[in-house]
Amino acid sequence: MTGHLHLGVALDGFGWHPEAWRHTAESEGVTSGRYWSGLAATAERGLLDFLTIDDALTPQRRRHPEIESRWLAGRPDAVLIASRVAPATTHIGLIPVATVTHTEPFHVSKAIATLDFVSHGRAGWQVRVSGTQHEADLFGRRDLSGVDLFDEASDAVEVARRLWDSWEDDAVIRDAATGRFIDRDKLHYIDFVGKYFSVKGPSITPRPPQGQPVVAALAHAQPAYEFAARSADLVFITPTDEKSLDTILNELGDDELKVYADVFVSFSGVTDARSDALVFDGTPTELAELIIGWCESGIEGLRLRPSVNATDLPVIVDEVVPILQRAGKFRQAYADGETLRHRLGLPVAENRYRKVGRP
Repeated sequence: MTGHLHLGVALDGFGWHPEAWRHTAESEGVTSGRYWSGLAATAERGLLDFLTIDDALTPQRRRHPEIESRWLAGRPDAVLIASRVAPATTHIGLIPVATVTHTEPFHVSKAIATLDFVSHGRAGWQVRVSGTQHEADLFGRRDLSGVDLFDEASDAVEVARRLWDSWEDDAVIRDAATGRFIDRDKLHYIDFVGKYFSVKGPSITPRPPQGQPVVAALAHAQPAYEFAARSADLVFITPTDEKSLDTILNELGDDELKVYADVFVSFSGVTDARSDALVFDGTPTELAELIIGWCESGIEGLRLRPSVNATDLPVIVDEVVPILQRAGKFRQAYADGETLRHRLGLPVAENRYRKVGRP
């Protein structure tokens, strides 16, 4: 590992324990903008690179049609929550989940572009697929049998990326003297034709400030690794130890993909053995050592999942981060005006449709 490591936090409901609500004092509910703004402000106080906001086409994290009465049920839309907290923050990256399986890429592209505008270049998008019939029944439009969900998701991401490029950066000219608001030569039809979508374009939203907002994916195994390698900028993985971390890195086999390991974090013993990620239940010093050790194994950073947001997120921010700072492994301040792409070390996004030779 060279330079500073990267650290993000994953937010969902009252925390990643399905019964985190039982360990949370009376507060704003998960449908409150103030609740999410407060969490984002805490994460930003810790100088974290980004936060993700989970979402799905089910009211609970479990992917079953039956509602488990003990678990938190009901969730707001993650992209709309991110747009709500954007004005309440200044630096932290915002990466909501948006499912593509039953959602048109045209709509997702303009929603994420809008988030990039309202956050001044801090937006990302965690792509998710939906493979259950009861989720499909919510829409009632098609049978999923025979559909390669990750292949379809790759097409959806490609459509979104082309739509983000369909306006050149300086397409809006606002020339009062000539009465022209837009340079029509700098708007482009994407004319995408694929197995799942045929999209003409251009977008109805101008090109976002980052050009290409950051695209992320959570991957546990093939073919999700393949999807992340061909379609995402960064991938969240779920190793259980350094040996499995090395195995996953070999399976990914993409040196340009930014890799982050997910860890379920509890400092109070509220753990969940069903977690798909490593469950950490120790001290702030022990977590800092884990973070440094894993980053030295060849990943960009970690995404921490607080078991209970109200208690575990403040410990991450006020105790774990200072330990990393004292070790010289984490930033002391944000860089003013930095986009999320730049912070994560991603290249400047060139517009594929800008004519060669045009300044």
